[in-house]
Amino acid sequence: MSDQDIRVTLGLRPVINVSGTMTSLGASIAVPEAIAAMTAILPQFVEIDDLQRKVSPVIARLTGGEAGFVTASCSAGITLAVAAAMTGPDLAAIERLPDTTGLRNEVVIQMGHVVSYGAPIDQAIRLAGAKVVPVGQATSARRYHLEGAITERTAAAVYVVSHHTVQYGLVPLDEFVAVCHGKGVPVIVDAASEYDLRGFLAQGADLALYSAHKFLGGPTAGIVAGRKDLVRASFLQNLGIGRGMKVGKESMFGTMAALEAWERRDHAAVRARETAHLELWERTLAGRPGVSAAIEPDPTHNPLERLRVNLRPEEAHITAWDLADALAAGEVPIIVRDHEIEHGYFYLDPCNLHPGEETIVARRLGEELDKAQRSNEIIATPLERRRNRRAEALMRWPD
Repeated sequence: MSDQDIRVTLGLRPVINVSGTMTSLGASIAVPEAIAAMTAILPQFVEIDDLQRKVSPVIARLTGGEAGFVTASCSAGITLAVAAAMTGPDLAAIERLPDTTGLRNEVVIQMGHVVSYGAPIDQAIRLAGAKVVPVGQATSARRYHLEGAITERTAAAVYVVSHHTVQYGLVPLDEFVAVCHGKGVPVIVDAASEYDLRGFLAQGADLALYSAHKFLGGPTAGIVAGRKDLVRASFLQNLGIGRGMKVGKESMFGTMAALEAWERRDHAAVRARETAHLELWERTLAGRPGVSAAIEPDPTHNPLERLRVNLRPEEAHITAWDLADALAAGEVPIIVRDHEIEHGYFYLDPCNLHPGEETIVARRLGEELDKAQRSNEIIATPLERRRNRRAEALMRWPD
């Protein structure tokens, strides 16, 4: 690792990210266009509302919406969009939030969509002062559940597109929109980590929310796009609860640059490079005792794939979670995608690698699996210890 790496200078671990666009790891590699834009505008004064006006048509062009603006994060976008559905452009009501007296304040969401993306999504809704109304059960929601949940108190409906959500048994977006619109309820789609910038609005969503700092490779920010009246009402929340979610000029301009770079990006070349990485790792793992690997498509239909690595501890001499921890603990820490690791597998995601890191990942996989094979006993630490480790570490922060 180069001595010029800022992480080394700061005393931070120089991690290699094969987990994906994870906020906990810094989300993504910012594209050069976004870095240049942020650098150019940081020394300058601007009128913030006018800068947002310049960003709005770029967001509209790429999403197919009528307007858009930049906020602090996609999570902030959820809160602001829900607030907008409750207050509209009423400035007095905006200043009263989270007091929703006299307002429609219920927000329906399928139970299988009530997930955590690092924080509970229902909390992002409740921050606006809204009441969350779950629809159906965790693995079963039907049209009649949704219809029955909508009342004269319903202000909005939230639909979540994420690998965290239940992927079966729920109401699909097109039907969800049809039911909600039939009852005059706007639909807000949380699409934080999605490639598809146009499809959710095209299916009838009133607002679509994205992270600027994930697949777009922009700065830490969120994008609110869609119907002009709801975008405006969301933007106006900056006079109220949105003040604590404000975004700087550099993030606005950086997001605009990242969107324009996305428009010009050679997505086929990116896919080809990522596929080559996956195939390298697949070859590295082929024939190893107790290890099977397969390239799998993204569960939310993003145009990308990951390598699923399955471990049979009796043959590999190590559990999936112990291998993940060994990779993370090395001199060159490698962080895998481990959200389902209790099932005996993890994923390798190639979307956030610097050139040459794919070979380091392959080498480290081989080293740790070879080490496990030399062990006389199966390396198998209690999973519950791993499950509680991060919470315990947080309780000691900043020490």
